[in-house]
Amino acid sequence: MQEKDQQRTDARDAGNRLVAGHVSEDPFAAAFKATRMPMIVTDPNQHDNPIIFCNEAFRRLTGYGDDEIIGRNCRFLQGPETDRATIGKIRTAIAVGQDVAVDILNYRKDGSTFWNAVFISPVRDEAGAIAYFFASQLDFTNVKSREADLAAARHEAEAQVAQHTANLRAALEARTLLVHEVDHRVKNNLLTMASIVKMQARITTDAGRRQTLMSVLNRIEALSTVQRKLFTLDDVSKFDMSEFVRELVTDLVDATGRKDIRLSLELSPLLVPAVKATPLSLIVNELVGDAVRRGLNDGGGDIHVVVRRLNGHFLIRIEDTSEPVEPDIENAELGRLLLEASAHQLGAQIERKREGNKTIVDVVLLVGDDQENAH
Repeated sequence: MQEKDQQRTDARDAGNRLVAGHVSEDPFAAAFKATRMPMIVTDPNQHDNPIIFCNEAFRRLTGYGDDEIIGRNCRFLQGPETDRATIGKIRTAIAVGQDVAVDILNYRKDGSTFWNAVFISPVRDEAGAIAYFFASQLDFTNVKSREADLAAARHEAEAQVAQHTANLRAALEARTLLVHEVDHRVKNNLLTMASIVKMQARITTDAGRRQTLMSVLNRIEALSTVQRKLFTLDDVSKFDMSEFVRELVTDLVDATGRKDIRLSLELSPLLVPAVKATPLSLIVNELVGDAVRRGLNDGGGDIHVVVRRLNGHFLIRIEDTSEPVEPDIENAELGRLLLEASAHQLGAQIERKREGNKTIVDVVLLVGDDQENAH
């Protein structure tokens, strides 16, 4: 006990000598005492590097009186929640005589905690030896508390986002299952319809009725192609018209079994909203089928198909060169009605012109960038 009292006396004497070294009007000494920033001075030349001087701001921050501070190492501010690694960092810096800045959890006299931003710096004499350590403190508990609140809010937000993401993923999976179920049923219905029409065509003895039934079958198969194309895509909201046209036209011409029908294609990639796929497919099917029916049955000929963007519009052009023949009136009328209904549904314009043995049909549809990329 006497040893501790002597150490405190030595520390207080050292502090008095430090103050005595400055005249009363010294502005630095006055600022040290009066500043609102807590400050202390320790003496490393005494046992355990005790505090030899502190200002009023430090006493207010910690709740300790001057007699309880002077002569003690500042570790008395540490407690059970104080980070040991931070303590080690301070101890190492003091041992090697280096500046150190740390954030540390300290304890007041009443046991309450505060976050202390500590800066410790050695003060050297003229010979370069360390005479004192100077330490300033800053209570940033409110800032730390706000950081904790923000962190908690961030974690809560992240949890909510994760939950929403999981909900959306589950909804998407359910939607995907529903879409595929609808696709399966539509395909089955189309196959059933095609089978019924084929059976009816087989047992029909009237050539005209058989031809009508086969034209109906042809249109059902065109719709089946659209359905198959739509639901093999990653994004079922968009439809590549060029790829569809390539497959549909090739199948139509191959189905004739004719080598004298020469097909050429000029197709640019073109995505359109999936809702436009069915009426567009019917238009292409009618126009190419019309070219085959009108003249290519006698002597063959050329069919040229174009799909491309044109100044914010989308163009389908069907050109055929052949000696035309008189088409079946009933089938031609059905084709005309289908073309008109599909064009009206799309807001498309269909223009037909004849140049000698060449028939040119243009289908122009407004599909801006926003429409082409629409879901």
